[in-house]
Amino acid sequence: MDDAAYLAHAVRQFESIRRRTEKALAQADDARFFARIDAEANSVALLAKHVAGNMISRWTDFLTTDGEKPDRDRDAEFEEAPGETRASVMARWDRGWTTFLATLRSLDPGDLARTVTIRGEPHTVFEAIERQKEHYAYHCGQMVLLAKHAAGPGWTSLSIPRRRGPKA
Repeated sequence: MDDAAYLAHAVRQFESIRRRTEKALAQADDARFFARIDAEANSVALLAKHVAGNMISRWTDFLTTDGEKPDRDRDAEFEEAPGETRASVMARWDRGWTTFLATLRSLDPGDLARTVTIRGEPHTVFEAIERQKEHYAYHCGQMVLLAKHAAGPGWTSLSIPRRRGPKA
């Protein structure tokens, strides 16, 4: 796969992760959106805030500044803020994805070999994209699982429902 094809493929993969996650989130009611399965667990809302915060920090001025911006309060991403609503969390989620995808789409094939820093550590742009692919898929998978748990028997499958796939 050439570099241009890789970038186009990466955009499609991330868009797919976003779509699947948002379909799952739509199945969790507002109360369950903020619910934790235990005291140390993250809620769907906290995970969405974290992913958004990461995207905004990493992908703003991506090629020219460290991916961990000084104004990011990572710890606050894992705490419910007073007056926080599902709408406010989803607005930040949208801002994160908009920032990230706009930056990803703006990259040229020649950028893949450039070096960027994340928390002071050098990475090629290719490595940074792959690093974030793993990170976002990990947390989005957690959100899907929590949303499925919240929806219970009313869950609508995001892929081929059980016992409806092709016969082996």
